[in-house]
Parts: sequence; C-alpha cells; structure tokens
Amino acid sequence: MSRIVLLDSGPLGMISHPRNHPEIKIWLANLVSSGTNVKIPEITDYEVRRELLRLNKVKGIQRLDHLINQLGYIPINREVMLKAAEFWADVRKQGQPTADNKALDADVILAAQAFTIVAQGEDVVIATSNVLHLTRFVAAKIWNEIV
Repeated sequence: MSRIVLLDSGPLGMISHPRNHPEIKIWLANLVSSGTNVKIPEITDYEVRRELLRLNKVKGIQRLDHLINQLGYIPINREVMLKAAEFWADVRKQGQPTADNKALDADVILAAQAFTIVAQGEDVVIATSNVLHLTRFVAAKIWNEIV
C-alpha cells in the first residue's frame, strides 16, 4: 500500500503563490524525494485556480499548471460526488455544516475523494490548514492522519 497525500487549497495556494513560502516548498520537496505520492485533487485546483483567474494572476496559473504536470491530478467522478452528497447531508443532520447550505462545499468533495481512494486500499493523508472542517466527516476516522 502506498501513501497518497492530497493537497487541500491552503497548502496548494501557498505552494503555487508567487510569494516565497520556503517552508512549504521544502516540505513538498521532502515528500516527493521520499517517494510519497503527492496529488492535486480537482476540487482544490478549482478553488485555487478560480481566485488566480479572478485576480488575473497569469504566472500563478502557470505555476499551478506546472505543479499539476509535476505531481499529478485526481479528477472528480460520479462515485466521489455521490459520497460527497452523503457527507453533505450527514453533517447537516448533525448540525455541523462546513459551509452555507447554498454554497458548493469543497470540503465534502475533498473528503469524499479521500474516502473513495481509501476504499481502494490506499493510505491517504490530506495536507490542510483546515483540520476542523475535514474531521467532521466519517471518512476522517479512517485516515491515518490529517496534516
């Protein structure tokens, strides 16, 4: 079983941002050099890319594209979206939503993506600066760690 690290939008934004973030770039380089499989989920690409597009940050978009080419990309599929809908309903039934009811809740989509990868027998870690929201999902109970 291999370990897969999925980058949430916070770390992905820091890595692809034009400002210098040496600590996270070193962290990423160490992961990659150790053989860890670091991937960019489609939902986090969407979150970071939309802001770069809004601000017309051409170089940031180029850096993001380079990272996707370097690390790899995990697209969203129907299985992920079905699980995301289940997670979305579950956290609302528990009174713990992670976003407004009318918002696209990226956290549930990311959690569902991690869940479906774990269900395939992989060891998944989500690198995030938003631990609170992600631990609300049932899938968080089977992840080895949330960074």
